[in-house]
Amino acid sequence: MNDVSPDSVGGAFGIAAVERDTGLSKDTLRVWERRYAFPLPARDSSGERIYSRQEVEKLRVLKRLLDQGHRPGKVIGLAMEQLERLADSAAPHAARRAEVARLHGGLDLYLDLTRQHRVEELRRQLSQSLLRIGLARFVSEVVSPLNELVGDAWARGRLEIYEEHLYTESIQVVLRNAISSIPRPGSRPPVVLLTTFPQESHGLGLLMAEAFFALEGCRCVSLGVQTPLLDILRAATAQHVDIAALSFSEALNPNQVIDGIVELRSKLPPTTAIWVGGSCSALVRRVPADVLALRSLNDIAPALATWRSTHRSV
Repeated sequence: MNDVSPDSVGGAFGIAAVERDTGLSKDTLRVWERRYAFPLPARDSSGERIYSRQEVEKLRVLKRLLDQGHRPGKVIGLAMEQLERLADSAAPHAARRAEVARLHGGLDLYLDLTRQHRVEELRRQLSQSLLRIGLARFVSEVVSPLNELVGDAWARGRLEIYEEHLYTESIQVVLRNAISSIPRPGSRPPVVLLTTFPQESHGLGLLMAEAFFALEGCRCVSLGVQTPLLDILRAATAQHVDIAALSFSEALNPNQVIDGIVELRSKLPPTTAIWVGGSCSALVRRVPADVLALRSLNDIAPALATWRSTHRSV
């Protein structure tokens, strides 16, 4: 196998970068290499695996198909065009994205501005949309499907990683400004801690959830992403937290997600509720009975109403 440089034509990626950018673990990549002869990375001068851009793009699509329930042995040998058609045919959110695009003048505008690196204009357009329809609808009807559109463009190699980061940062700026303008809540609970486990680096869903909690009058304590479990416990105690809310993306290993939730539940006092949400498949059927799985951001308001009805001050 010939050595290559990360600066070779078309770009090349180390195994850590591929794991981070595709959501496929290093162990999975090595197993596929042995079992299916794909991917077949070259080696750099230090003997480390180096993956081509074409391999990474195919791995992104394969990850989408795995999330849809396909088995790797059935799809890994297909050509890129076949994989994309298969992924498109099972895309569950296409109809909803089309409807949202119709209602709000087309999400492609935001995607085009991202591709053109017109960051200030992107933020201005997002802010105008927020002012027109309000924060709750902006998050659920614009940001949520737009995230899917951007993620799909990235998975197809039609959006560079740094461009996806430009988009994410713009959304975060707009949402943080909107959240900061919400009047401070009074003394009425709950106090909500928002964070993710150490393996979860995606924080946009967490910020979207914070917007909904803040609109419902909660006092939000956000730790950001990748917080060790011990620090979650310490923060929950120090802040007198009523609800620990955690976000999990589809990039995480489902078994690790459930194991972490179970461990957190065993260490937090029973009076502290745990609410979880996100796109991780493990949250659909495998969450412990004493943990609340929110299927969408719109579930937050009724869940809080139920919580408040059972925690009225004496």
